Amino acid sequence: MNTLTFCFVSGELIGVFIPMSVFLPYFFGIAILAIGIFTYGKEVSQARGTDKIVALAPLFFAAPMAVFASQHFTETKAVATLVPAWMPGHLFWTYFVGTAVVAASLSMVAKKQARLAAILLAVMLILFELLLHIPDILAHPKNVFSWAFAFRDLAFAGGAMAFAGAFAGTQTAIRKAEGTNFLVTLARVFLSVSAIFFGVEHFLHPKFMPAVDFDRSMPAWIPGAEFWSYLAGTVFVIAGVSLLVNIKSRLAATCLGFVALLLILFVYLPILAASPLDIDNGLDFFVSTLAFSGAALLLAKAMPRAGVLRANEGI
Repeated sequence: MNTLTFCFVSGELIGVFIPMSVFLPYFFGIAILAIGIFTYGKEVSQARGTDKIVALAPLFFAAPMAVFASQHFTETKAVATLVPAWMPGHLFWTYFVGTAVVAASLSMVAKKQARLAAILLAVMLILFELLLHIPDILAHPKNVFSWAFAFRDLAFAGGAMAFAGAFAGTQTAIRKAEGTNFLVTLARVFLSVSAIFFGVEHFLHPKFMPAVDFDRSMPAWIPGAEFWSYLAGTVFVIAGVSLLVNIKSRLAATCLGFVALLLILFVYLPILAASPLDIDNGLDFFVSTLAFSGAALLLAKAMPRAGVLRANEGI
């Protein structure tokens, strides 16, 4: 059996036992993670303590983006309905956006034109705000979920900007310490207002899912359901305010990312394990929270340590 025949038969078997709508999101996400582990492995091994987790931030952010992009190919007709009615070629834009996001995710983990890819991804997400979310909010101003989707994508745009800021190869440490990186500043504002919004909503709706996907109630079998909502709400509000006023911003961003990881371990991983083939009610929740964690940790990665800042103040 030659290689081409083997690949064809393998693909047919996958299609029989695992629907493509399930296989493709997992394949895209795992593929991006695998490439990222190879390219960022040295940086992770050289980091110490919690910085090892921060070093993984590009993987935490890029892999979920690839999972979201896969649904442009597996749920094409459903995604196409989100394209504004006045835009022609709904299917074209659905495939175009999916391809662009996959390319951006691959570029970020492969470290090939990564900064440009992150900037373009941020621009795309901001266009989503302007073309999709803001019109939806204006049409349904009392719908909390319309606001939630808008702030979630705003946080992801901040993550892409933080990636671009963290990997600005020509930028000096002094400029970072002085806060002159416009992309990082914008990322900090985007993450801060998003965290504050979600934090407040956790107190108003403690039975909803925690983090950035609370469009339904927490499963009754999750232990301490409301505890996780109140914990997330408290940390999100405090960290969001800290980021907004730019006080201990690196610590705030790190705490934000770590709490999101705790939610993944104790809430979303069990949900995923219970329904691994249910992409909408399992994997999507998992990767949304992982992307938010990645965005926050990328912001922490883009910011200087307090010691660096004090050293530069003495120059």
